[in-house]
Amino acid sequence: MNTEGTIDMQRASQLLKLLGDQTRLTMMKLLKSHECCVCEFVEIFKMSQPAISQHLRKLRDIELVKEERRGQWIFYSINENHEDFPFIQNILEHLPDQNKSIAELEAQGLRICCN
Repeated sequence: MNTEGTIDMQRASQLLKLLGDQTRLTMMKLLKSHECCVCEFVEIFKMSQPAISQHLRKLRDIELVKEERRGQWIFYSINENHEDFPFIQNILEHLPDQNKSIAELEAQGLRICCN
């Protein structure tokens, strides 16, 4: 983003293409309010661990998400310090809440599986 708060078209196109995938867009919405690890995403999306890791890698490669290792687990969160975060945040604000997915994990006893 520049000093006027706008983003250039090429960059916006790149970000929108990345977020055009429903899984990645949902991941970003979840990460906006919850740290998650790969195993939690595996349960939420009913996808394989390699598939989830591939989605996270794409988000991590352009630094939209950050990771923090805790023991053998890596937790992911949205990178609010990213220069394009205001643009991403504006998109995420218009999407439905995803807390139901987290609540279902907790109800199944899977939310804390990485601690």
